[in-house]
Amino acid sequence: MIYRRDKYGNLISQLGYGCMRFTKKGAGIDYAKAEREVLYAIDAGVNYFDTAYLYPGNEECLGRILEENHCRDKINIATKLPQYVMKSMKEIDKTFNAELTRLRTDYIDYYLMHMFTDLAEWENLKSFGIEKWIREHKASGRIRQIGFSYHGSQEMFLKILDAYDWDFCQIQYNYMDEHTQAGRRGLETAASKGIPVIIMEPLRGGKLVNLPANAAGKLEASGSGMSAAELGLRWLWNQPGVTCVLSGMNSIEMLQENVRIAGEAAVGSFTKEDDQLVEEIKACIREKEKVGCTGCRYCMPCPAGVDIPAVFHYYNQMYLSTKREGRFEFARNVCLQIEPGVATRCVGCGKCEKHCPQGISIREKLKEADRALRPPAYKLGIEIARRIMKRRKMQRKSLEENERV
Repeated sequence: MIYRRDKYGNLISQLGYGCMRFTKKGAGIDYAKAEREVLYAIDAGVNYFDTAYLYPGNEECLGRILEENHCRDKINIATKLPQYVMKSMKEIDKTFNAELTRLRTDYIDYYLMHMFTDLAEWENLKSFGIEKWIREHKASGRIRQIGFSYHGSQEMFLKILDAYDWDFCQIQYNYMDEHTQAGRRGLETAASKGIPVIIMEPLRGGKLVNLPANAAGKLEASGSGMSAAELGLRWLWNQPGVTCVLSGMNSIEMLQENVRIAGEAAVGSFTKEDDQLVEEIKACIREKEKVGCTGCRYCMPCPAGVDIPAVFHYYNQMYLSTKREGRFEFARNVCLQIEPGVATRCVGCGKCEKHCPQGISIREKLKEADRALRPPAYKLGIEIARRIMKRRKMQRKSLEENERV
């Protein structure tokens, strides 16, 4: 196993265990199977295990495995506060204490604010007093390091990165998402600040394992001997800004393959030929795309506030995966932000088209994408969600004003 260092010099295995995909059994988790796999990973040198409060049964399962096998001190636990449903410090305390109980531990090594999409979410936590809470819990040793996981625009990620002295962060990143969400720019900016980056969705939930036939043919003909999974993982581990890559390993065979790769794939081990192969595979995958946007962001910033690359990314995702997934991701990562960068904000100035290297008719394609991403039923659902968020914000503001009085 190759190890990389966190902000304080501690060694983290560059392969992390994503517990979200523990195998289900009936209404719960197959404990015996999960135990075998977790213990195999620990013996193989994996020391970073990622779970969350809202992953059903996950924290309880991991905590039981560690306690019954006396191996808590061999690993780092990363778990998450569902900040988007917290309404007070009392709720935050209750949730954190429940996590300690579930995990059968008295401290969390890496604690994350779960799924930030907007700076306003951090500002909301600050209004509760989260900064004082973090200081106290770090001082007591109940939390060793504090970070956040992220889904949203690149610009918002950079703002959140600057908003606090974070110990680490977690982003979705893979060769198909190189220029979306936090993207390569976000990764490298975090690294330049000395902030370790944990990678989630390194293979897009398996979509970069089950390649289209033409892409799979390219990989086989390359003579590299790599599987699709190995190509995606090695591409990530070649980048010095990547600290740890999470994999939802739910079989011994998958563990064996990933552990082998993680023991070989160091920075600089990816060749120019490997890079070229990735570009060819990306081109094959993109043949299904509706818009030939590469996410270069030369069209940005939009004067009207449209997140052009994000709109096109999720429009394409509807056809690279499923319409439902593309629409859900778009709603979560774009539409529910405080200032949503939706296509209807476009004023038709055309500034973006002057800078697009691909020559895309951006104004026309934005209208097309919006019709696909936000059919009437989705527009209604998004509007209801936004009203609920607004109502909660007003309620919090009212409570704060009453407390001051």
